[in-house]
Amino acid sequence: MEEQKIIAVVGATGAQGGGLARAILSDPAGGFTVRAITRHPDSDHAQALAGRGADVVTADLDDPASLRRAFDGAYGAYCVTNFWEHFSADREIAQAAALAEAARETGLAHTIWSTFEDTRRWVPLDDDRMPTLQGRFKVPHYDAKGEADALFTGPTTWLRTSFYWENFINLGMHPQPGPDGELRLTLPLDGARLPGIAAEDIGRCAYGIFQQALVDQVIGVSGGNLTGGELAAEFTGALGRPVRYQPVSPDEYRKLGFPGADDLGNMFQFVRDANEEYCEVRDVTRTRSLNPRLLTFAAWLDTHLEQLPTG
Repeated sequence: MEEQKIIAVVGATGAQGGGLARAILSDPAGGFTVRAITRHPDSDHAQALAGRGADVVTADLDDPASLRRAFDGAYGAYCVTNFWEHFSADREIAQAAALAEAARETGLAHTIWSTFEDTRRWVPLDDDRMPTLQGRFKVPHYDAKGEADALFTGPTTWLRTSFYWENFINLGMHPQPGPDGELRLTLPLDGARLPGIAAEDIGRCAYGIFQQALVDQVIGVSGGNLTGGELAAEFTGALGRPVRYQPVSPDEYRKLGFPGADDLGNMFQFVRDANEEYCEVRDVTRTRSLNPRLLTFAAWLDTHLEQLPTG
């Protein structure tokens, strides 16, 4: 029997890494096995992966030596960082550098780096169409990952992800009632399309990339590139009550006041203004070729309806 290739999965107890870990574990004949990397090996999520056969290993993105130990002997690694844990673009770049160095020093045959565009290629820092944040970024949680792309110099796939549909559950972006009681989906997109995807599907797509050995490519993934009006129509069908799309300006969105509102307002503005190129990278048909189980937004709503706030 051919020996299984070890995939070291960073953030294996999180959204993207968890999806990849479960995809590998659900396919025991696929030729891969999971080394689940986490800071908290005793957590319920880590123990659940261990119970399914994953090798749970402790490592920390702020500890480069621990990453080298975690990657040693693996065939490949899935590398992801979580800006929203600390809100620091500079820290995220340092963590990415540690991941890239560990991948290089341990000689991985295939690294997937979960990334976004560096929006400063489209909107320079001296461009006042959107405010500069944290001193040198336009969209910090995009730009940090995009700046770090160049650090990954070995056999790499640069995986450009999309808006998590789970944000409608976890970040308060769900339709909310206006003064008249009508539900409104408020986004600063005008008529632009927003590529979105179920977080679990990102991991499944990553598994497809490992299976097909798609090295040295930039690959974008999306479960659907929908306008605000189309999203509202899907919400209407799922909730059984009217949902109206309410466009606002990016500046209005930046002023909503929740943590990260300025970053997200800039992100939506970038997606709106660079929409054709942004969506072109995130081709739904190609995404489905990586992950035949890819959920549409309607299917995602159907499976998450009970978790969705309605007011």
